[in-house]
Amino acid sequence: MTATPESAPIGSLTGNPELPRLSVVIIGRNEGERLERCILSAQAIDGWAPAEILYVDSGSTDGSLSLAASLGATVLPLPPGPFTAARARNMGWRHAAGELILFLDGDTILLPEFPLAALTELRNDPRNAAAWGHRRELCPCLSIYVRVLDLDWVYHPGETLFFGGDVLVRRAALEGVNGFDETLIAGEEPEMCRRMRNLNWRIQHIDVPMTLHDLAITRFSQYWRRSQRAGFAFAAVSARFRGTSDPFWSDEASRNRQRGLFWLITPFLALASSIAIGSGWPLGLWFLLLLAMAARTAWQYRWKPAPWTTLLLYGLHSHLQQIPIYLGQLQFTRNRNKALMEYKDVTPSPEKTETPRP
Repeated sequence: MTATPESAPIGSLTGNPELPRLSVVIIGRNEGERLERCILSAQAIDGWAPAEILYVDSGSTDGSLSLAASLGATVLPLPPGPFTAARARNMGWRHAAGELILFLDGDTILLPEFPLAALTELRNDPRNAAAWGHRRELCPCLSIYVRVLDLDWVYHPGETLFFGGDVLVRRAALEGVNGFDETLIAGEEPEMCRRMRNLNWRIQHIDVPMTLHDLAITRFSQYWRRSQRAGFAFAAVSARFRGTSDPFWSDEASRNRQRGLFWLITPFLALASSIAIGSGWPLGLWFLLLLAMAARTAWQYRWKPAPWTTLLLYGLHSHLQQIPIYLGQLQFTRNRNKALMEYKDVTPSPEKTETPRP
């Protein structure tokens, strides 16, 4: 029987009628010290001790499995096959005993007030399948890339179409859609959320701090690969639903193709024109157009909590990232079974140290 919002109220498996049983599922690969911080933060939830913490490892080579076990987590090595978030999350929640699943990425620190706030949101309406809060970067000063990408996590609170990697979800909703689609190497969360919404579930973004994320991007090559992966996800998910009554992400993918081609081709045209006429004004006009578009985007997103200098950089990012995103779409067209594109470096596991509560 498929679970629906009407057939899946939150009960209690703990003996305390106020608090249902909570399972925390953490996924990761070569997260090192980041994983230790994540597990310790999951053990420090305000007023609601998780019944279990499960760590699903996607082939780490840095000692993450032994580290997680030493911290008391149940370790689940992902069997041979594609090391994807979809496979890892499915393995985690299917081994879990709780009726509520808190998914975390291994490079995050859970903020202790979020789980109870999310539980309240789920109990307020039985149609709410999931609740997620604000994810922000742990060290936005680490690099210009992290400083800008931090703003990508900022959304208005309210009902949303999808959630990301950190979220509190009803097990009944996961069972109703049979979890994440393991054929996707990216975009698995929005794709599953679409199937949940088709069963009349709702997804809520609440105005509560949720996690601190360690993006760990310090080089342009990492930024580029991450954007390419986003393009691959756009193409994979939009192709899945093209021609249906709900062509999810099709408009976004189409807009990216148009904008990506524009920003990819126009600088070369401007440069060629400048060379042909022996003057730099065509190239200068292109730069002025880019700055004007960036300023316009910064004004549109002035509600995001950042100084104007960062907003202007965010405006530049919003336009120029369309190029690697577009190239990521092309990668999907050429090879739909491409392996997961990683952008992080391997972090050695630390010796046992005291990690402060976030």
